Amino acid sequence: MAAKELKTYTREQVALHNTEDSLWIIIDSKVFDVTRFRNLHPGGASVFTDEGIPGQDATEAFFGLHRYEVLEKPQFARLQIGIVEGEEPQIRGGIVRGEVSKVPYAESTWLVEGFKSPYYKESHRRLQAAVRKFVDELVYPDAQERELDGKRPSQSVFDEMAKVNLHAMRMGPGKHLQGLTLMGGAVTPEEFDYFHELVISQETARCGARGYGDGLLAGCVIGLPPVLNFGSPELKARVVPEVLSAKKFICLAVSEAYAGSDVFGLQTTATKTEDGRHWIITGTKKWITNGTFADYFTVGCKTEDGFTVILVERGEGVSTKPIKTSYSPTAGTAFVTFDHVKVPVGNTLGEEGGGIFVMLSNFNHERWVMCCFNVRAQRLVVEECMKWVNQRKAFGKPLHSLAVVRSKLAAMISRVEGLQGWLENITYQMCNMSYREQASKLAGQIAFLKSQCTRSAQLTAADAVQIFGGRGITQTGMGKFIEHYHRTVTFDALLGGAEDVLSDLGVRQAIRSMPSDVRL
Repeated sequence: MAAKELKTYTREQVALHNTEDSLWIIIDSKVFDVTRFRNLHPGGASVFTDEGIPGQDATEAFFGLHRYEVLEKPQFARLQIGIVEGEEPQIRGGIVRGEVSKVPYAESTWLVEGFKSPYYKESHRRLQAAVRKFVDELVYPDAQERELDGKRPSQSVFDEMAKVNLHAMRMGPGKHLQGLTLMGGAVTPEEFDYFHELVISQETARCGARGYGDGLLAGCVIGLPPVLNFGSPELKARVVPEVLSAKKFICLAVSEAYAGSDVFGLQTTATKTEDGRHWIITGTKKWITNGTFADYFTVGCKTEDGFTVILVERGEGVSTKPIKTSYSPTAGTAFVTFDHVKVPVGNTLGEEGGGIFVMLSNFNHERWVMCCFNVRAQRLVVEECMKWVNQRKAFGKPLHSLAVVRSKLAAMISRVEGLQGWLENITYQMCNMSYREQASKLAGQIAFLKSQCTRSAQLTAADAVQIFGGRGITQTGMGKFIEHYHRTVTFDALLGGAEDVLSDLGVRQAIRSMPSDVRL
């Protein structure tokens, strides 16, 4: 279908169309005929008869009520009949695919022109550019749709991610990357480090869809590393390729109705058969991300000699049902039942009774990934607020003219910049420590960081709602990302360990490291 030819009009010509029978308006140098649309307008027809609207430039009024994306929707874009003579559009809104935002503090400083960083090399910049383009073009549109309809993220997105080996890169650096072409060659397997993984996590978080973010195989990010790091060669050869190719899905199943952060309080049991060749697993798991569509479950079990982690394949005796939570069902949050499930002993991950080390080392990576997402999500909120206070007027002045609003912005910006710096410091340590060293030295650091991230996030969510007012509690329109963020922000404060538990973990680890000979 050929594109509609747009005519050129002078502002004087547009001004003549100011009646109910012929009603035109100008928005950012574009001329729209809203004569027929006037009575279909969701906000009522009266807005088109307000002073300064009929036949006039309604740009300021429009952006005081609508997001830029409204103009891009086909049903509204077709209302454009022309452009203003000698003028060009001045406003760039929404996501400009693949580009770095020019809004102050909307990006980490290493992406801002003129700023330097000791952490990021050219390969990180190549990867960031490639992933941003990929996310903006393929992931973001799917995220907005699935977050609303609650369906699992589209298989086509999983498949495209597999083609460029994004699933593999989200596992972090390691042997599993050997021989792979990463993101079209943006980075080599030998170069890939935790800063590359940080880049991927933070670019994905820009979608602003919390449920979808978890649905985008967060279960794999936390459920597959134990297989990679502690599974037998035979088990890895069978499971890892089909999971990283998104042909099958995996999740981590530890939390229970009886035990969340209290891993030693688990009641799911695994007992061996008389011949010692199989485990019989019985129990339930709750709030399991991706559980509704998972094919494999990395399960924490109570065994005769302590706590053991076992990989369970969906089959006889395994059942799942969805749990309704504050965010979208697209995350696949599940209640999982294991009813005398028979599993080969060869599916044991790590040593029998050694599950606590498997989980502790895995918890570090899980919590670090959550921090990557959390900090970037806070930055997205900062960007939304910066745009809003610049275009919204109150008491006849821009919202940013109010000192109380500037104070809230200052606090939000300070929090996110401080957290990004702390996150990058820990990431640097991870790049220079073995997996075992990370487990012993960084557990407290990462626990403190996650706790601080989630507490800061809740403050930022509350401040953002105050800045957006009623729009901040409305699921559509100008404040939709703020409403969503405020509604789902507490997930990070619980998943991967509650705030108080993690803070206490950090202090206890510090106390254990205290030298015995120090005194005041």
